[in-house]
Amino acid sequence: MYALGIDLGTTFTAAAIWRDGHAETATLGSRSAAIPSVVLLREDETFLTGEGASRRGMTEPHRVAREFKRRLGDTTPILLGGVPYSAEALMARLMRAVVDEIATREGGPPDRICISHPANWGPYKTDLLLQAVRLANLPEPVSFTTEPEAAAIFYAQQQRVEPGAIVAVYDLGGGTFDAAVLRKTATGFEILGRPEGIERLGGIDFDAAVFNHVARALGGKLEELNEDDPTTIAAVARLREECVEAKEALSSDTDVSIPVLLPNISTEVRLTRAELEAMVRPALHDSIEALRRALRSANVTADQLHSVLLVGGSSRMPIVAQLVGAELGRPVAVDAHPKHAVALGAAWLASGALSAAAAPRAVSDAPAGRVASAAVPGGPVPGATGVAGVAGVAGAENQPPPTKALVEE
Repeated sequence: MYALGIDLGTTFTAAAIWRDGHAETATLGSRSAAIPSVVLLREDETFLTGEGASRRGMTEPHRVAREFKRRLGDTTPILLGGVPYSAEALMARLMRAVVDEIATREGGPPDRICISHPANWGPYKTDLLLQAVRLANLPEPVSFTTEPEAAAIFYAQQQRVEPGAIVAVYDLGGGTFDAAVLRKTATGFEILGRPEGIERLGGIDFDAAVFNHVARALGGKLEELNEDDPTTIAAVARLREECVEAKEALSSDTDVSIPVLLPNISTEVRLTRAELEAMVRPALHDSIEALRRALRSANVTADQLHSVLLVGGSSRMPIVAQLVGAELGRPVAVDAHPKHAVALGAAWLASGALSAAAAPRAVSDAPAGRVASAAVPGGPVPGATGVAGVAGVAGAENQPPPTKALVEE
């Protein structure tokens, strides 16, 4: 028996498996555990996902979809090879591929699945997420949790957090930012106040800033290119990848050189960490203001915080810890697995539901708006409220609307 946690991110998707009291990151790709959140429709009307879709999408951009999590709720369809798809349909394809990959490696489907979502998603988007799960036809039961709660659960498994302690989660991922304040309870965590988020703030925006820096340095050479030429399309796609790698390298290096190999120019563009930080600083100040709003909503002051937990791949940028620590004056904990903390926490939550399955009263019977809990090895964590709910949060505004179980659909 095993439980599966899935973090379907804007740019990368991660998964984790819980078995026998231990959660570990699941390997989804060949180069890293997480895979790109990318779906491609081939000419034979079959789909590629993850690394394969990302590679092929460099030469077939009209058939590939990226960053579609940002489009959830947008009624404008996403065209793949001229065929319209909704964001939730593409999310379903990606979720199904993840579960199938894990089931193949593990020799069978998971006994429980927990899927995370941003804490500031309202009923409309969480209902669309439920629709995506239905379309994916995932093995039941499936439960849901907010991303900051999952991150806090995993943090509490690594560090001792006493009941009553208050933790702030600063989640800066590939495409979105989430801030939430949580209190440790005897059975897990509860969200205090209303989580805050910025729908369009994350690593892809920083990637775009680096690409624009290169474009300015090239003095108009990019505008001269033929956008319909396959060679040019591939070269520009490669340049964008070089910009992403340069941004990531600056988390440890103080300067990088970005190679530019285009049909009309071959050169290098230098970028320093100071230049990158100047580009992203205004957006990071916006994120700190969102965190402050979450604190005010929770009626919590910064000095009441046990710590601020930084999760999400973009939180690895040194300037993030520097700004958050300086602004709030509290200890900053940079998760050892910033890209995988949410998936690992979701796996722990799924394990709680797995343990509770044999209890006289199932977790899914918990009243709406109440904190449900389930004991797992290593300490109790909040359980998920079944296929139509989320892991225990304080306040019904953060929960998906009541809906029928998937088996009835």
